[in-house]
Amino acid sequence: MCGIVGYVGNKVAQSVLLVGLEKLEYRGYDSAGIATIHHGELGVRKKEGKLRQLADLLASQPLGGTIGIGHTRWATHGEPSDRNAHPHTDGDDRLAIVHNGVIENYLQLREELERAGHVFKSETDSEVVAHLLADYLSDGLPPQRALLATYSRLDGYFALAVVSEHFPDTVYAVRQGPPLVIGLGEGENFLASDTNALLRFTRRVVFVEDGQVVELTRDRVTVIDREAQPVELAVREIKLDDQDLDKGDYAHYMLKEIFEQPRLLGDIFVSRVANHRDIAFANLGLTPQELNSVSRVVIQAAGTSWHAGLVGKYLLEHYVRLHVEVDVSSEFRYRNPVLGGDTIVMAISQSGETADTLAGIREAKSKFIKVISLVNVEGSTIDRESDGVLHLMAGPEIGVASTKAFTAQLIALVLLAMHWGRLKYAIDDDAVRKVLRELEQIPAKMERILEQNDALRRLAAEFADAKDFFFIGRGYNYPTALEGALKLKEISYIHATGYPAGELKHGPIALIESDTPVVAICNAGPTYAKTMSNVAEVRARGGRIIVLATEGDTEVGRTADHVIFIPPVIDELSPLLTVVPLQLLAYHVAVLRGCDVDRPRNLAKSVTVE
Repeated sequence: MCGIVGYVGNKVAQSVLLVGLEKLEYRGYDSAGIATIHHGELGVRKKEGKLRQLADLLASQPLGGTIGIGHTRWATHGEPSDRNAHPHTDGDDRLAIVHNGVIENYLQLREELERAGHVFKSETDSEVVAHLLADYLSDGLPPQRALLATYSRLDGYFALAVVSEHFPDTVYAVRQGPPLVIGLGEGENFLASDTNALLRFTRRVVFVEDGQVVELTRDRVTVIDREAQPVELAVREIKLDDQDLDKGDYAHYMLKEIFEQPRLLGDIFVSRVANHRDIAFANLGLTPQELNSVSRVVIQAAGTSWHAGLVGKYLLEHYVRLHVEVDVSSEFRYRNPVLGGDTIVMAISQSGETADTLAGIREAKSKFIKVISLVNVEGSTIDRESDGVLHLMAGPEIGVASTKAFTAQLIALVLLAMHWGRLKYAIDDDAVRKVLRELEQIPAKMERILEQNDALRRLAAEFADAKDFFFIGRGYNYPTALEGALKLKEISYIHATGYPAGELKHGPIALIESDTPVVAICNAGPTYAKTMSNVAEVRARGGRIIVLATEGDTEVGRTADHVIFIPPVIDELSPLLTVVPLQLLAYHVAVLRGCDVDRPRNLAKSVTVE
């Protein structure tokens, strides 16, 4: 969840590291720090708070040197503070490490090291790595071997980078779980938690695999595996540009990403669909015969991606006639799921590094089950470890609260259902063409919703002081209700809960009282009348009702306090539209409450630890 960077070359390391950390701050913003080697001496600066606090410190107390490591922290062990900030040093302050992940056996290691005379300065699990590595180096082991020996003592998930006065011209690193990427330059080399931090400097990268130890000098990169055998570098070219990471004239990345959705979905449609019939998946990984043999799908994902998976269940059951289960990744991995030969597992992850989802993939593959993943970041661990991949093509998503990646996941699931349903003869070409023609119109309909941005801002002002929110929906829009609630609580810190509308009277309606805001998704469709009955039940208890309704609905205004209209759309595609006003409502409520929309408290964009 934290972000780490490393640099060795001919530039001022402090400047390079700050640029990299700025691109990684969405991974954690409890504290930040850097360490450099200058004239053979280690220097460390670190500061609680967001990256700008570190930048201010470095402006008054700069660090020299052309080699260094940096870190932006999402706190796990130890509260956010200067002393718990990374980098951490050994007892002699001659070696510094940065760490992303969790050392699960740190207490045992710390007790062992304290008995040997080591004195610790922080409450973190990470500091044990610096002391343990220093011991192995003092025993005379060369750096790569010392790092391998340290690696063998650690339980958990970790990506580590190291600089030391013992090897003043070299950065070392090792990975077990969280992502780590090498950036290749001319007379300089880089290290980072993801490619975003490297795009200003290079697009030539190498993805580090578990158990590999990296040695970076300005002119050379070498990698060895856990058996100390050399690894051949697999160099990849990143297609993104650093300008893709700018927020332009928008106040926040989240707002930019909400407004990018019409263009994005239009581009995905054009790239995937030809003649309103032919759907292209270049990396699906399973042959038509293998897809035809599947009768059961288990979708596993986390957070917003799990909500997309719930929509996927409806789509695959309706159009492909498959038995589909949807599991939260952190539960799937540990419940010893029953997976047979007619089953495939689908994983959904924006980052491609979600630890729970990756663990679920490995659980499935240990049972010899094929895995197809929906992933936004090409080259990510989930991308590399899956049998087949649907790349979401959403581009970089910087805002912690996912928006455009969610709708990209939805369109990918729609297209997969069309492709797969036709393969299994569950639907015919005419049915596919009908859905694809409707799908082609989604971007223009999204634009019409976005034109209501000012009205949604005014609506948000009426509810910015609310203590609780309820979101309800049925069928395809039950997951939308969950997603609307998640967006609101993620960025505004208002307690919000999503429910299937029919479940209200089975308990939750007890919480409805005078002025409780309830958002009801009541688009035209097979469950419209039932959902409106649930709205009436809320009205009878004094709730304040916001309804999402289809344009032309003249009945809904009699019951609702506020109505947000969406263009007509078939029920199966409605979440692509109904989610957009909920994203904007959450955004404007958060802004009015003075919240940091792009960097909400306690959250990080990429959850790389379980």
